[in-house]
Amino acid sequence: MIKKLLLAFGVTSIALTAAACNTVKGVGKDIESVGNAGENAID
Repeated sequence: MIKKLLLAFGVTSIALTAAACNTVKGVGKDIESVGNAGENAID
């Protein structure tokens, strides 16, 4: 029972870490695009 619980916890942790990584990359791309748009507007 404990092994199954630890395995489920490990799989969940890996899945959440992967999802968070993708979210951070998406936010970074959004911020970069806003910066580029602002830079183009100033020029």
